[in-house]
Amino acid sequence: MHPRSNALKLITLSLSCLSLATAASAAQITGAGATFPYPVYAKWAEAYKAQTGTELNYQSIGSGGGIKQIEAKTVDFGASDKPLIADSLKAHDLVQWPMIMGGVVPVVNVEGVGPGAMKLTGTVLADIYLGKIKKWNDAAIMKINSGLKLPDQDIAVVHRSDGSGTTFLFTNYLMKVSKDWEKTVGNDASVEWPVGIGGKGNEGVANFTAQTPGSIGYVEFAYALQNKLAYTMMASHEGKFVAPTSAAFQSAAAHADWAHAPGFYLVLTEHAGKESWPITGASFILMHTKQDKPDQAKAALDFFSWCYANGNSMAEALDYVPIPQSVVKIVKSTWAKDIVSADGSKIYSDK
Repeated sequence: MHPRSNALKLITLSLSCLSLATAASAAQITGAGATFPYPVYAKWAEAYKAQTGTELNYQSIGSGGGIKQIEAKTVDFGASDKPLIADSLKAHDLVQWPMIMGGVVPVVNVEGVGPGAMKLTGTVLADIYLGKIKKWNDAAIMKINSGLKLPDQDIAVVHRSDGSGTTFLFTNYLMKVSKDWEKTVGNDASVEWPVGIGGKGNEGVANFTAQTPGSIGYVEFAYALQNKLAYTMMASHEGKFVAPTSAAFQSAAAHADWAHAPGFYLVLTEHAGKESWPITGASFILMHTKQDKPDQAKAALDFFSWCYANGNSMAEALDYVPIPQSVVKIVKSTWAKDIVSADGSKIYSDK
C-alpha cells in the first residue's frame, strides 16, 4: 500500500478512535434535590439521552438536600420547590429559575372513598394536621361532605420526614388559611409536626399513605396518580371546591408575575381565581453564577434549554404545568448574563 494511503488510514483510524472515545465519554450531568419534579425530570432525561447521548444523573433526595449539595458544589445543579430569597442566592453565589409547575394534593386512604370523593377546606386540613380533628367522621369533615359515608376511624397523619419543598408549599398554604397554624407551626421546608408519622420524599409519603388504613398525606399530583391514591378536592381561594387538574394548576400559575419577582422568588399557594388549585407551586433549578467547570455548566444549560423547547407535552402528560415561553425568554437572558466561567466569559448563548 502507498505510504500516503497508510497515513490516511492512520488518520482515519485515529479520528474513529477519537469519535468512539467522545461517545464513550458523553457528558453526564449531575443534579440533586426535589422529589416533586422527579417524574418529569426522569421523562425528560430519558428522551434527551436518546437524542443526544448525554445522561442525567439526578438524585431525588428532597429540596433541602439539593440546596446543600449545590452549595457544596458536589453536583452541577440543585433543585428545590422552596425558592431562595435574593439575599440567600447572593450569599451562596447562586442563581435560580423556575423549571416546571405543578400541584401538591392531599391524599387519603379511607375505605370506600375514591379519588375526588372527599372535599376539604384549608382550615379543616390544617386542623387535621394540628391534631385537633382526630376522626374521619368529625362534624367539621361531615359538614362539607354530606352524603359521603365516613367511618368512626382515627386519622393517621402522614408528613415528610426530610427537608422538603413540598412541605414548604404545603405549610405555606396552611399558614395562609389558618391563624392557628401560623402561630404554632409556621412555614418552612422542615417543621415541628404536631402529630403524625414521617415518610422520606414524595415516594415515602405516598407509600405510607397507601399502606396505612385511615391515613392522610400530601404529595405532588403525579405521585398520587402513579400510586393510585385517592386525592381530595380542595376549596379554592374563592371557596369553590376544585379538583387537582392541569387546568386548575394552570389557573393558579396564570397569576404568577415572574417578570417582577426578584431572583424568580414566587410562591403560588392560595392564589386568586375560583378555579385555581390552592396548593400550586413551581420547582426551581439552582446553579452557581461562577463556574469552575464551564463545560459541565454548558451541558446542564443545554439540557434545560432542550426541556423548555421540547418537554412541554411530556410535562402535561404527567399533569405538570410548563413554564410560559415569555418567562423562558427571561430565564435564558439570566443564564447568558449571570452564569459565567472563572475568567468571567459567558457560558450560554441563545443565539
